[in-house]
Amino acid sequence: MKIKWLNVWIAAFLAPTVLVLALFYIVPIGTVLVTGFMEWDGLRAPQFNGLDNYIHLITYDNTFFIALRNILLWSLMAATLHVGFGTLVAFVLYKKHIGWRFVRGVFMVPMVISAAAWAIIYKLFFNDEIGILNHMIRSIGFSDFHVNWFFDSPASFFAITLTWLFYAVYVTLIVYNDLMAIPKEVHEAALLDGASEWGMIRHINLPLVKKAIGTGIILSVTARIAGFEEVALTSRGGPGNDTYNITLMLYDGIVNYNYGYANAAATIMILLGILVLLLINRVFKMNESTY
Repeated sequence: MKIKWLNVWIAAFLAPTVLVLALFYIVPIGTVLVTGFMEWDGLRAPQFNGLDNYIHLITYDNTFFIALRNILLWSLMAATLHVGFGTLVAFVLYKKHIGWRFVRGVFMVPMVISAAAWAIIYKLFFNDEIGILNHMIRSIGFSDFHVNWFFDSPASFFAITLTWLFYAVYVTLIVYNDLMAIPKEVHEAALLDGASEWGMIRHINLPLVKKAIGTGIILSVTARIAGFEEVALTSRGGPGNDTYNITLMLYDGIVNYNYGYANAAATIMILLGILVLLLINRVFKMNESTY
């Protein structure tokens, strides 16, 4: 009887979570996956059309492969430069040099700015006439320097990259938290054995925060797959299709009342996210114990 009541209590505690998971995740994602195979304008009932949405997505004007190339390049930079920078800042903060609290506070400021506002700020920053960047370049002797960063190729790709490349505060927080959790006895034992500063970073700190780094890579790369504001509010995928990505394809499908096409694009984004998750889990052995 006691075990029976225990099972009832466990079911009662789990029920809200399962309900929220089903209503807000499983059902919407299932709808996206199913309607990706349908012609649907959002007004009339969806009609099954097989792989037409995917064929149109992949073959139309070579846009899909440009979007996929951009995502791969941005993902590569996110997994290396972006996460590397966030991890480096975490290690610097961990040493608590003079002024580390000020640096930490300044580094956290972007967290309170929305992605849309951040995109507008960078649009002004890179503006040819009133932007700070071009004024600085012209002030050091390049008086004829004029680049419309978000409208010239290939400058637009690099300008968009710079809107997020050093915005790695969440990576810093995750890695810093794991660094603080390392027992002091581990470092004290290493010092007694004659370990150098670099030796402790390489053989103790980095291995013990590898899961945090792996988590940072997952968050950073999936953010690039789902990135929208920094592209839509600056270059709008241009010039040409230079900075196009799959979220813009999804957005175009929605504004053109082609929800089946939009959901086919969303399905590909979901699959890319799952692929990243599985790959990082395997490479960083996220399921294994750290200590």
